[in-house]
Amino acid sequence: MRRREFMTLLGGAVAWPSTARAQQPIRVRRVGVSIGWNEGDPEAQANLTAFVQRLRELGWIEGQNVRFDYRWANGDIDRMQMFAKELVKLQPDAILSVTTPTTAALRQETRTVPIVFAVVSDPVGAGFVASLARPNGNITGFINVEASLGGKWLRLLKDIAPDLRLVAIMFNPDTAPGGGSYFLPSFQEAAQTLSVKPVVTPVRSDAEIEAAINSLGGQQGGLVLMTDGFIQIHRRSIISSAARNKVPAIYAEAVSAREGGLLSYGANYREMLGLAAGYVDRILRGATPMDLPVQIPTNFELVINMNAAKSLGIEVPLTLQVQADEVIE
Repeated sequence: MRRREFMTLLGGAVAWPSTARAQQPIRVRRVGVSIGWNEGDPEAQANLTAFVQRLRELGWIEGQNVRFDYRWANGDIDRMQMFAKELVKLQPDAILSVTTPTTAALRQETRTVPIVFAVVSDPVGAGFVASLARPNGNITGFINVEASLGGKWLRLLKDIAPDLRLVAIMFNPDTAPGGGSYFLPSFQEAAQTLSVKPVVTPVRSDAEIEAAINSLGGQQGGLVLMTDGFIQIHRRSIISSAARNKVPAIYAEAVSAREGGLLSYGANYREMLGLAAGYVDRILRGATPMDLPVQIPTNFELVINMNAAKSLGIEVPLTLQVQADEVIE
């Protein structure tokens, strides 16, 4: 056999296994997504888009090498529990969980499937992780607030409406962090310092929201809305009722101020979902949740709606306007 023929045969023999490997199908990873918010809410969809887009930037493309299984609970605890069972049964490579109740439901179903949470306030108190630095389990993620924000919200509200005599803090005990207790100590401490009467206001329906806000109208009452999936879903009825009853209110999500609320102070959820995508990426590439410490927000956004202030007869102090990350005219 001539040398050229030998080299041709040899080259073919070497190339064949390489070609076979190239034809092997790409492994498609499965990512469950459990969200406590309303599927029809454009803001919730935008937050989810930030997660999917960031994963795409990291090389995970839906329909090519990753499949998403979405579940929207729309604030319903029973749906959260049902969806947790469904997602775990699918044996995904990782699950994104958005809000505290969805994470609690998933934790009941699995101690092995990796879970990355976002928009959770107290993962240690809820029993999701052993500590922020060392989760020591199958769950890790991103905190959206700290307990001290209960007092911070009240102080900001008093800064913009100094004549307030009483302030209610509203939440749903079924969906709020710690059943609503997480923010109460700092809220009540600030109320005492500011000589404001604190009113703890649990609600579970639009009717209860309306009744609570009606009771604040006409008596120099204000309203603090803690971060809570139920409150987020019902924000439009809260904004509308607060406006009708001339009740100054502060919200935990910027979208509430952009949709007509007086002011908001809280973390950027789209940024947080993008960071959560980074953790999911690392898990899909071999990391475990216990390798990934729980992270807290590095900055909070203050948004003031000047139109809402005007309708309430409030003149926003210039010092507060300067502090704001966004002023809506």
